Amino acid sequence: MYGKAEAAQLRQAFWTTFGQYMAPVPSAEGETINWINYRTGLKHVQLRMRTEGRRATIGLELVHPDADIRALHFEQLQALSNMLPPVPGQSWDWQPDAEENGQPMSRVQQQLDGVSPLNREDWPALISFFKPRLLALDEFWSQARYPLEDLM
Repeated sequence: MYGKAEAAQLRQAFWTTFGQYMAPVPSAEGETINWINYRTGLKHVQLRMRTEGRRATIGLELVHPDADIRALHFEQLQALSNMLPPVPGQSWDWQPDAEENGQPMSRVQQQLDGVSPLNREDWPALISFFKPRLLALDEFWSQARYPLEDLM
C-alpha cells in the first residue's frame, strides 16, 4: 500500500513518462500536440484518459449540461462511427447515458482492467493500451469534429 504522496508521485511519473513517449508523435493533422492534455477545440467535448483503481479508460466524452443537446451530439458521433479506426482485439463501447463522479455524459470509450500506474510493471501495458487508442481517437476527431462543430 502506498501513502497518498507516494501514490501521487507514481501517477505523475507515469503520465510524465507517457507524455515523453508520445511527444515525438504528430497528430493526425501532422501537428505537434500535447497528448496528455488533448484539446478537442469544442466546449463540452473532452478526450479523457483515466487510471482509477486497477482500471484504465480512454474515450471521447460529451458533457453538455442539456441532455437533449448531448443526445443529439452523441447521435451525430454514432453516425460517424465508421470513421473511428478499429483497435485490434477490442471494440468501442458507445454509452449514450453514462455518469462519472455525478456528471451525466455520453461517451465512446475502451477499458483495460487489472492495471495501475502505481505498479511500474503495468506501465508497458498501460502505454500499449493508451497509445493506439489515443491515435485512433485523434484520427477520428480530426474528421468528426467538423460535423459536430456545425451543431454547436
